[in-house]
Amino acid sequence: MKVFRDENSLRLWFSRLLIAAVAGWNLQVAFAFVFDPGLFVSSFQLSGVPGETAVRGVGVLFVMWNLPYLAALWHPLRYALALKLALGMQLLGLVGESFILWTLPGEYVLLQTSIWRFIAFDGSGLVLLFLAYSLIRKDMK
Repeated sequence: MKVFRDENSLRLWFSRLLIAAVAGWNLQVAFAFVFDPGLFVSSFQLSGVPGETAVRGVGVLFVMWNLPYLAALWHPLRYALALKLALGMQLLGLVGESFILWTLPGEYVLLQTSIWRFIAFDGSGLVLLFLAYSLIRKDMK
């Protein structure tokens, strides 16, 4: 097992805090989508059981996507690859959501607003994860 020289450094713990914020936001959205999808169906211009099922499915995907975030949160240095993967996933989400927004016809204002929320959410998460990575980058092997 690797031993890192800065196991208890402030940079490591602050990095964890930043990762925890992003993982926490992601999981909060995931659980809201899974356990109360009816609140969100209209913002995606969906309805009824099919709409709730689609939103619930996105919630399950959010939980799945969080595995690298949780590994990075546990130990950002030991699981540096997980942090790098989380950064890549966050960037891909931001780019993908921007593409989706760009392809939406102008009359879908409600749907555009929902996509803008995801863009803001993933953009903020990307900044926090990049800060977390920056704090511990020099200690990565």
